Amino acid sequence: MDNKKYTIEKNKKYFEKFAKIPASKKIIFVPQCLRNIKKCKAKELGSYYLCVECGGCKIAKIVKMAKENGFMGLRILKGGSIVKKMVKELNPGAILGVACYFEGTQGIKICEKNKIPVYFYPLSKDGCEDTDVDLDNLTKLIKF
Repeated sequence: MDNKKYTIEKNKKYFEKFAKIPASKKIIFVPQCLRNIKKCKAKELGSYYLCVECGGCKIAKIVKMAKENGFMGLRILKGGSIVKKMVKELNPGAILGVACYFEGTQGIKICEKNKIPVYFYPLSKDGCEDTDVDLDNLTKLIKF
């Protein structure tokens, strides 16, 4: 199956449920490839990183937006398979997942198994390092 088509279909399916969950029960997952590894000062905590808002990459801006809009937090994941562990540990009501289409597809499947509404937001430039995300549209989604 085409990952892009799959994620678009699932976003349509889950958007209403995702939107109804209060921000305080939503978490944002971003991939480690979005970090600027030359500048990043994030704390490594096993399978994920915790942003310390050093300003070395766009993740600090996403964390700030998440806090301003009352989200329960943000985790920088080392891979899509970590979603399962984070769901068990954090018990979010909904997840906003930022990733490449491949990892997004994997994350959506994990969320479906756990009956958690998820909204996938694709990277604007993917790859395994030096990726990018469109902050303007992501901001609109976080504020929605």
